[in-house]
Amino acid sequence: MRLSFLEPLYKQPGPFASVYLDTSRDIDDPDAALELRWRHLRDALMSEGADQDSVEAVARMVGCDTDVPGAHGQAVFTAHGRPALMDELPAPPARDTARFGTLPDTMPLIVQHAPGIPYLAVHVHYGGRHSTDATGTVRIDVEAGIWPHTKVMPGHRLHQEIPVADWLHAAEAIGRELEGHARCVDSEAVVVAGDVWARGILVRRLPASLQGQVTTVEGAGESQPGRALLEHRLEGLFDGHMAAHDQALLDAFLAQQARGGASAEGLSAAVSALQRGRVKALFLNNHPESTLRLRVGPEAGQLSLTEEELRSYGVQDIREERADAALTRALVGTRAELVVVSEQQLRMGDGVGVLLRYADPM
Repeated sequence: MRLSFLEPLYKQPGPFASVYLDTSRDIDDPDAALELRWRHLRDALMSEGADQDSVEAVARMVGCDTDVPGAHGQAVFTAHGRPALMDELPAPPARDTARFGTLPDTMPLIVQHAPGIPYLAVHVHYGGRHSTDATGTVRIDVEAGIWPHTKVMPGHRLHQEIPVADWLHAAEAIGRELEGHARCVDSEAVVVAGDVWARGILVRRLPASLQGQVTTVEGAGESQPGRALLEHRLEGLFDGHMAAHDQALLDAFLAQQARGGASAEGLSAAVSALQRGRVKALFLNNHPESTLRLRVGPEAGQLSLTEEELRSYGVQDIREERADAALTRALVGTRAELVVVSEQQLRMGDGVGVLLRYADPM
């Protein structure tokens, strides 16, 4: 996963207030529930030493996503009393959290961006006689998005209505249009639902570049207004899957590991490689409960297992931070990538592995 969406956050100096909370509005009296949640988080921030300006900046941002329907959450970051970053979470956080520290707590946000699969969802509506000499209209809805973020941040939408008599010819033109949308998001999947006859005509007329990506799903595929098109179908289809780009990085890591090449495992090795800007991608078993800590300086590449090492490099302003927060800042600063991997898929020493940009010279 590319972490460029975090670059604006790290361009600002800390300390940061990092808040994650459930802002779902599909409950009774959501405003009262949100006020209670925020009150607990505000107290947590104050107990961690957050300044009043930062707390007030968070308060102004919390719950401003009233137009987002369904279950979801919000991630809010502020620094020195100013908004630093806000993002909608496709699902409520496992628990509401608030932290105040030198580095922002970005890992829960990153995890909610995964798997980051680019796709097209296509819903073909038709309920008439299966013949092109029938009367009626074929309606088609399309959304291009990145899963799962399209749940709360709608992608580009397309809607067309075509007389059934014109559907054979129109389907081919729509297929070419879909190819353009797929190219814009670099799609990996084209998911098609709706009437079996009408969608079959469309699928058979899709350009060759999309044919290998097509999956048809049964059911009406109706979606809640304001949410991702075919949301529940996509949920089942993409669950447990990894974006093709991340899978290619993981395959490269495993191949290098097998031949003793440009890879390393363990926190110490990852820190060493990040210090030298050698990391192409870091692989992480996400452990929110982890107690692993690193020492960090003001710059992205200033991280170490010990304070003494950083002082030997001339770093004077040294803080202790969560390991995942320090690793993430270093990845963004060196434009390396992050791939969150389940332990069932790959268990690594300290839960960390790195694919290097180049191997050590012999």
